[in-house]
Amino acid sequence: MTNHAAQVGAWLDERAEEMAGLLERLVAVGSENPPGLALGRCARVLREAMDRLGLSPEIIELADPSGELEEPCLVRGTAGDGDGLVYFHGHFDVVPAQDRGQFTAVRRDGKIIGRGTADMKGGIVSMLYGAAAARELGLLGDGRIVVHLVCDEETGSVVGAGHLRAAGLIDPAALAMVTAEPSGGAIWNAARGAVSVRVDIRGREAHVGQANLGVNAFQQMLHIARPVERYAAEMAGRHTGLPMNAGDARGSMVVVGGLSGAGSNFNVVPGSAFFTVDGRYNPEEDLEGELKRLTGLVEEAAREIGADVSIRTTQLQPSAGTGRDHPAAVALARVVGDVEGAPARFEMCAGILETRWYAQLGIPAFGYGAGRLDVSHGPDEYVDEAAMRRCAAVYARYASDMLS
Repeated sequence: MTNHAAQVGAWLDERAEEMAGLLERLVAVGSENPPGLALGRCARVLREAMDRLGLSPEIIELADPSGELEEPCLVRGTAGDGDGLVYFHGHFDVVPAQDRGQFTAVRRDGKIIGRGTADMKGGIVSMLYGAAAARELGLLGDGRIVVHLVCDEETGSVVGAGHLRAAGLIDPAALAMVTAEPSGGAIWNAARGAVSVRVDIRGREAHVGQANLGVNAFQQMLHIARPVERYAAEMAGRHTGLPMNAGDARGSMVVVGGLSGAGSNFNVVPGSAFFTVDGRYNPEEDLEGELKRLTGLVEEAAREIGADVSIRTTQLQPSAGTGRDHPAAVALARVVGDVEGAPARFEMCAGILETRWYAQLGIPAFGYGAGRLDVSHGPDEYVDEAAMRRCAAVYARYASDMLS
């Protein structure tokens, strides 16, 4: 073990209780998105912690065109002051809880259990302490780490990461970016793209006793959704050539009806109906082409029955990838292998990643985190405390390698 490795490990082990305490405080802030609750409150907890760690934080208020997010903002901080630059990126919004008890973190058997521990408030703690360790131990050379924490990754990240891009806050000359998504110790050097649409059907309401005078939007929705279901099955059979976790499906995943609804009451012909289609597409697919094909299926099915339909694209985000032979990838794999004591493995993320905002500017970008995807978003979400500290060590040493 190198001297730096020993220094970083000891520095983090001495702060194990601090790290756990910060994660407990973050979990207690129910920053659920949607609808986007307590975002400003969570940002203020982060600013306080980052200030204590010497990371020069600032909160940047954001505009939300939807008006749905509560105090939309991002937190930006810095460690070091040299010319070389590495980005640490994360998000502090979480998916809605299954139970309010998930906002009280529980420490048990070396794990911290609660909403957002894996995805990705535990990852944020690892990044902040990794950055602080690198700064305090003098590992940054002539370089700096910039930390970006955004508020809306769970609903597309257009407000937070989109602002970073639009405001020129992402420097294309950066050497690398890493985000602490729950990769389970794998390096996610690629991720799928996303296409999401909402289909609305307008019928005509009528009393159940005069149902013949109405136009049943729900029945029309069933007809329109059938070809989309066949499309989803077809896409699941089109496999990627990139390596993935053994438990992940290799086809593009399309969910029909993740959200759906119709009507106003049980005794009224439903005069409106809607359903969503949400897809995660392999990098080999042409997203614009698939969006056109998807909307064409809906429009054709609507014409067959004379339905009044509108289609709204709610998300269109590209895939992203950095070759595993890129020097920044090789360096990350070397550090991960050293910290974990086993060869690093590269995988494609089954979903989308905010790496795309950086990769589009030519910055090598990766997902790497201690959390596990298979427990994220679920009722028993957790992060392993020792893994959280190892992950922080990876971040500190990776920044040191890239900057010095």
